[in-house]
Amino acid sequence: MLSRRDFLASSSATLLNANLPAPTGRPPNFIVFLTDDQGCHDLGCLGSSDLQTQNIDGLAAGGARFTNWYAAAPVCAPSRAALLTGRYPIRAGVPNNGPALPDNEKTLAACLKEAGYATALCGKWHLGSTPATAPNARGFDRFFGFHSGCIDYYSHRYYWGEPKTVNYHDLWSDGTEVFEDGEYSTELFAREAVQFIRQNRERPFFLYVPFNGVHYPMHAPKRYVDRFRDLPPERRMYAAMLAAVDDGVGAVMRTLGEYQLTDNTLVMFTADNGATREKRAGLNQQIPDAGHNGVFRGYKFSAFDGGMHPPMVMSWPGVIPAGQTIGELGCHIDILPTLCEAAGVKVPSDRIIDGRNALPMAMARAKTSHEALYWASNNQLAIRKGKWKLVKDGIVFDGTPEGSKPLSGDDALFLSKLDEDPGETKNLRHQAPEVLDELETQALAWLQDVSRNR
Repeated sequence: MLSRRDFLASSSATLLNANLPAPTGRPPNFIVFLTDDQGCHDLGCLGSSDLQTQNIDGLAAGGARFTNWYAAAPVCAPSRAALLTGRYPIRAGVPNNGPALPDNEKTLAACLKEAGYATALCGKWHLGSTPATAPNARGFDRFFGFHSGCIDYYSHRYYWGEPKTVNYHDLWSDGTEVFEDGEYSTELFAREAVQFIRQNRERPFFLYVPFNGVHYPMHAPKRYVDRFRDLPPERRMYAAMLAAVDDGVGAVMRTLGEYQLTDNTLVMFTADNGATREKRAGLNQQIPDAGHNGVFRGYKFSAFDGGMHPPMVMSWPGVIPAGQTIGELGCHIDILPTLCEAAGVKVPSDRIIDGRNALPMAMARAKTSHEALYWASNNQLAIRKGKWKLVKDGIVFDGTPEGSKPLSGDDALFLSKLDEDPGETKNLRHQAPEVLDELETQALAWLQDVSRNR
């Protein structure tokens, strides 16, 4: 592994910031915070004025906020598989919710563990529940959390499979089922994350904290709900859940400061996909409107930007200059190569890694290394190349019967120029037919490649 001194030298970071802190002589630590079903607009640093996200906003103020960062899928499990493997979801064997991450896939945790890192996951896994597919078998030394797609925040039970699947308890400490009934799960995950740092402060560590907030069921302690008395009921609960996540981020960051680890830790905050319009996330089985995707079209499950244009914040004091807003393209598939290269660890060479190191963008405003980004989900196909984006058979998933159907007619191929129309409202297929043909051909070739070359 590279020491921090070697990393800074090899990256020419000393030329980027004359006020770099003194090197610590040990490799950097990494923390990745992930929220669930968070609206693309829902942070104070993104313009929301009715939420309280001071700790996350502080990370953004002290580092870089990406405005064109994407999840690799508009739904939970594929997005997480891509984040942990650096590979598009189809290539990683998790094209949709349901399949476990195949045992031949190598995770970021496994890469770093082999290089001497302590590794932990505190929160939602959603990539397998058997001993062979659970986090401890996939590179994580420590696991405290749940295997399924969601749990009740207080009983920690999964209730959403009935009548096919009887509800079951789903809270684990490594391979042991644990019972902490009545304890709010967001706070449990923050507690365990803090404890992991305390126990591993003398060695480099990778801490992955995929909170279940703000995914349904919509639960929060009264002390959080009471912070938002003036908000409508749905938004009030959503704001309370996100405030609990923000407090968890704050607890972790204070622990770094307590042990003087802040300057040697690269922190990322992002989400798995956009806000949802699933009725089970609303009150009384009504279409929810708590999460806000800003100008972006579509919601969770959609290949339009509202489905997969999450917040992304990166902070690393002295390495990533503070106060940046970066418009270059990035994606969750970039997280594995970014952290591996920062640690001086080789990315797996026995498989295709689709991601690219994003640190040059954050450190020196380099151009993106992606010629294009691609998505395939729910029979939708999408490509973004520069300012252009094409969505084939797009579905907005706005909770209405019509919104659950693919767009038809001319709009079955929907071409947008996102610098002028970030909401994907105007179809330019007839104004730029040559661009449409190029992007459709490229997207179909990509789909064939990821389906065949895994």
